Amino acid sequence: MCYDIKRTCIRSMVIKMQIEQNLTIQQKLQILSDAAKYDVACTSSGIDRRGKAGSIGNTLACGICHSFALDGRCVSLLKILFTNECVFDCKYCINRISNDVKRAAFTPEEVCTLTIEFYRRNYIEGLFLSSGILKNPNYTMDLLYQTLYKLRKEYYFVGYIHVKAIPGADEELIRKTGFLADRMSVNLELPTGDGLRALAPHKTRKTILKPMKQIQTGILENKNELMPYNHAPKFVPAGQSTQVIVGATPENDYQIMSVAEALYKNYALKRVFYSAYVAVNTDSMLPSLPDGPPLLREHRLYQADWLLRYYGFEAAELLSPERPNFNVLLDPKCEWAVRHLEIFPVEVNRADYQTLLRVPGIGVKSAQRIVRARKSAKLDFSDLKRLGVVLKRAVYFITCMGRMQYPIRIEENFITHNLIHSDRKQLYGLQERESFTQMSLFDDFHLTVPPLVEDKKLSALGEL
Repeated sequence: MCYDIKRTCIRSMVIKMQIEQNLTIQQKLQILSDAAKYDVACTSSGIDRRGKAGSIGNTLACGICHSFALDGRCVSLLKILFTNECVFDCKYCINRISNDVKRAAFTPEEVCTLTIEFYRRNYIEGLFLSSGILKNPNYTMDLLYQTLYKLRKEYYFVGYIHVKAIPGADEELIRKTGFLADRMSVNLELPTGDGLRALAPHKTRKTILKPMKQIQTGILENKNELMPYNHAPKFVPAGQSTQVIVGATPENDYQIMSVAEALYKNYALKRVFYSAYVAVNTDSMLPSLPDGPPLLREHRLYQADWLLRYYGFEAAELLSPERPNFNVLLDPKCEWAVRHLEIFPVEVNRADYQTLLRVPGIGVKSAQRIVRARKSAKLDFSDLKRLGVVLKRAVYFITCMGRMQYPIRIEENFITHNLIHSDRKQLYGLQERESFTQMSLFDDFHLTVPPLVEDKKLSALGEL
């Protein structure tokens, strides 16, 4: 009896999804662009491709999707789902089959029309195309392939295209799509297999990682094949990426960063995106978020991810099982530095490039400038400021010609107190005073009555 009721409910939901197909292209766009907002795609295109005679568009290695290019331009993508219909019932997803939401699906021709018309009006510079699972992974992946094929071969669009590879789809479909896309991504979604089993029982880590490995292998093989033939088709030339939802499951920052590090090393990903969990569904297995999405935690993970990719750090250096989460009030590089004061201060006129990269306030470009500039002259603090060093952070960790900018106590409490932004010092003191605050006689945050002026005077005279 229960089985029949469940089957009837699923059938009614499928009918509901089919009924919503009688929509105009504008109505579909409204539904499917809104449904795509939870899929992160703010990334650099990673490739340069000029336009050709008879074709439309080009692509630059600058940023896309509401980000800023190196030359200051703000560039963007048409970011849509092919369909928000889905046969899966992931508890965290707004498009899960058990949700009663408006459903829509484009045709390949409609996606091509929208992309070309938006491009001609200078609204976009490329396309980000994802999708729910319509019928099954193969059927959905084939629709995405048909869309990209039409866009490239019939509409001659050579602009940037980022498309999702559907886990569980046939390898040949993913391979053919890879020769038409600039970037592909497979969303890991939850950091661990336990999280997937709890909130997305239709998905497995093995199914998700399989197309990642295929794309990685395809990119490497294609590069080797292209060595003597630069004009041949390129397979996913801008690489692949993935997305991890932060806060939907109880994994700590150390577990998330360890997973990201493994993905970079084992699957050669270009980017791991972190998406703060947004409570769009009500379910007993989902966390309650009285303070809203963990956006500051997401921000710290992005900062730490940058340290992994460009600064030579490892996840085990930034966090550990004993200290599994980042301090949300201090950026990860500063937090690492104040815990390793034994190696500071460093002399900027002698320190090697990798050591300079570990100094808070010194980035990749400023470290490169320091290495070049000190070949011709000794650098002082005014020179460092001109080279782009953020001295308000760096002064605690560097010397110039053997001297610090001004006398500084190399103590964890003192430096941390000064690094934390002024409007957060009091909050941090109330919450974590045992770790980073130096208490004086009257620094008791639990006093209900403040000490009197007479008491302070007696204390100063040693009479209290």
